[in-house]
Amino acid sequence: MSPSAPSGSHSGLTREALFQNVRTLVVKVGTRVLCNDDGLDETRLAHLTAGLAALHDRGYSTVLVTSGAVGVGMGALGFAQRPTALAEKQACAAAGQIRLMQRYSDLFRARGKTAAQILLTGEDLRDSVRFNNIRQTVRVLLERGAIPIVNENDTVATEEIKLGDNDKLSADVAQFLEADLLVILSDEEGLYDKNPKKHKDARRIALVERITSEILRLADAAPGSGVSTGGMKSKLTAIRQAVEAGTPAVLARGDGANLLDIVTGKDTGTLFLPRKRIDRKQRWLAFVTKPKGTLTLDAGAVKALQNPNAGKRGSVLAAGVRKVQGKFVAGDFVELCGPDGEIVGRGRVSYASTEVEKIKGRKSSEIAAVLGREGRGEVIHRDRLAVY
Repeated sequence: MSPSAPSGSHSGLTREALFQNVRTLVVKVGTRVLCNDDGLDETRLAHLTAGLAALHDRGYSTVLVTSGAVGVGMGALGFAQRPTALAEKQACAAAGQIRLMQRYSDLFRARGKTAAQILLTGEDLRDSVRFNNIRQTVRVLLERGAIPIVNENDTVATEEIKLGDNDKLSADVAQFLEADLLVILSDEEGLYDKNPKKHKDARRIALVERITSEILRLADAAPGSGVSTGGMKSKLTAIRQAVEAGTPAVLARGDGANLLDIVTGKDTGTLFLPRKRIDRKQRWLAFVTKPKGTLTLDAGAVKALQNPNAGKRGSVLAAGVRKVQGKFVAGDFVELCGPDGEIVGRGRVSYASTEVEKIKGRKSSEIAAVLGREGRGEVIHRDRLAVY
């Protein structure tokens, strides 16, 4: 079930060899791992913190991305099912976050470790200055021997500033840390060739060399529980972000997980191989920014972006744009798609959507006459562009 490996995927290496230089990792744990039907499962939480402390003792720098605040808050406030109203969800987050962090702090302190809380919204990561400040703060915490615990600030996050979910957040954290490994702990043993909740003969896939549309179709998992969000599709989307940026990822069962086995390359869960690591600016452009629209390019423009002459990345020119979707202004980010709809990149546009609509398919020398003013020669300059 694993497609052919792309260049730079390290497919010839064993897990042990691939992981031998892992020193910094991000571990994401979901609500369904931490909570049962009655709320926070103390046994599971204790096992998780013990595993993280053991990694710390062995010299690993580990950041924990945790869900569970809303689930814990539901019990505290008497909700039987996850609320749908924003104010109710934020109230559960407010009540649950303090309880969850207190338990983390107590359990880590009992093992001689210092926990540090970091609450984020999408705006914190989409702004390049804040993004770099957060990265530096987390690095100082790791250097001082603390275990940073990251969560989305659900108490204040609205749709406009939400990160999406904690699977996405874990991939974002892995990116700004330039982590050596992302581990996502789930309620399944890994990725299966079919839904294990419906098919008893489902088999775990040990290795995925590239997350293709075929692999994404395997994410038709059972519905989430009454306390969680996301699902297998969310996890695979986050993992694809990590591996496309050059960070390997493991999807494994969280209940009773042996983190040391995972980080030392034992055959646990599903390993997703990385592609060639891209630099920090390109990672931020490609994955952390939030696109406001989509530009569909012709085949020639896509080829020019993916195979630039003499190794020099090209810009997106108006002549290569065939379709404009969404409303955006100059300086916003947009997705770039090929004629078949496949996403091929992301970048910061020099023109508003109404202007791109007017100049699409035109030569650069015609732009000033069409718009009635001087403008940039390119729709997206190569320095503001990330190609996948």
